Amino acid sequence: MTLFYQTHSWGSQPQPDQQTIEFWSHLADKSNWRIVELSNGYYQTEYLHPFIEDRWNDVTRRESIESAERAIDASVDHYVKKIDFLKGPKVVKTFEK
Repeated sequence: MTLFYQTHSWGSQPQPDQQTIEFWSHLADKSNWRIVELSNGYYQTEYLHPFIEDRWNDVTRRESIESAERAIDASVDHYVKKIDFLKGPKVVKTFEK
């Protein structure tokens, strides 16, 4: 059995404002991230705040530098996808008549 769901068009979905898009773009750039070692031996990932000068915001804590960098890479990938999604839906497959 095939079920049909009513969906809304791309244009009817709420779109993020320009400041949100700039924030996502900032987070999608790995050069805006850093890893710091804490006094307990853990590593903390931080991003440079895009709108407040010289302010670093902590995000996660990890046991190793490698896992902290993987966390940053995952965050960067996440925001790259969000920005890419703003371009609209992608055709993933078409069918011949």
